[in-house]
Amino acid sequence: MKHANMIFQPSAKPLHVGLLLLPESSMMSLASTLDPMRAANRFARRPLFSWRIVTPDGLPATLTCGLDVASGGSLATLGAVDLLLVISGFNQARHAPAPILRQLRQLAPRLACLGGVEAGTWVLARAGLLSGQQATTHWEDLEDFAAAHPEVDVQGARFVITHNRITAGGASPAMDMMLELIRARYGVALALQVAGVFIYESAAGGADRQPLMARARLERRDPLVARALDAMETALDEPLSVTKLAQSLGVSRRALETRFARSLNMAPGQACRNLRLESAARLVRDTAHPMAEIALRCGFSSPAAFNHAFLAKFGQNPRQMRARS
Repeated sequence: MKHANMIFQPSAKPLHVGLLLLPESSMMSLASTLDPMRAANRFARRPLFSWRIVTPDGLPATLTCGLDVASGGSLATLGAVDLLLVISGFNQARHAPAPILRQLRQLAPRLACLGGVEAGTWVLARAGLLSGQQATTHWEDLEDFAAAHPEVDVQGARFVITHNRITAGGASPAMDMMLELIRARYGVALALQVAGVFIYESAAGGADRQPLMARARLERRDPLVARALDAMETALDEPLSVTKLAQSLGVSRRALETRFARSLNMAPGQACRNLRLESAARLVRDTAHPMAEIALRCGFSSPAAFNHAFLAKFGQNPRQMRARS
């Protein structure tokens, strides 16, 4: 994470923010971006932030939960802002067609900073606004994003601040990113007040890798098991044996099995298999990748073995799950 971003410098001036909210975004991503600014204004007792929500066409945006969020107008009517954040979730290509990408390219030179939250990073990249920049997106999409946009320096970080671009991998990283903006611009004390009002304690810094499982409490309860899960996640395509995993962590296999039983009530091998199958299920539901490719990505040596394990875990085979998604 490089702090070469002018809005992340100490300042007493208010920051004017535009939020381009796309349909099928997560309410959590919107709230994690918007509410820290609201809380900062409350504690500062003055408008440190102003914001306006716009949508591609000026109509309300229907979020993934079914809630309609009112729009202050279309992107074309946004007006002058310092920071524009694109918030997106599912089907970003459908909700941000070529005219929206063109408008973003026209707006970019007039902005102090441009950012993306979750799939908002995809929108910026498709507009050609992340070329040569570091960026991140949701961990489910990192591999596909890197393949689709080799011109972007893709990071597995929770959030990335670089030059005049900022990107966050999802709702919790967006909260971290906004708290960092408050801290850098208006001071540590205010950032702590804002975090405190949400009873929020970040488990990681921006440069930390996005985990497949949220496990801050597990890290506090049993750091060894948390490290083992991290190691499993980085090798889903070629799972380590329990013996090799234990050796890499500097403990015996028996000790590792005991710790997993105590913390998760399961064996390390079962935990690894669950991680691989949950990752596979997300790829089945949310991508069009061939089943054979998903099987290989998730460490299954053959489609038959993949189908058998998937059916046992979810009560349906991968093709049935995709058809019902």
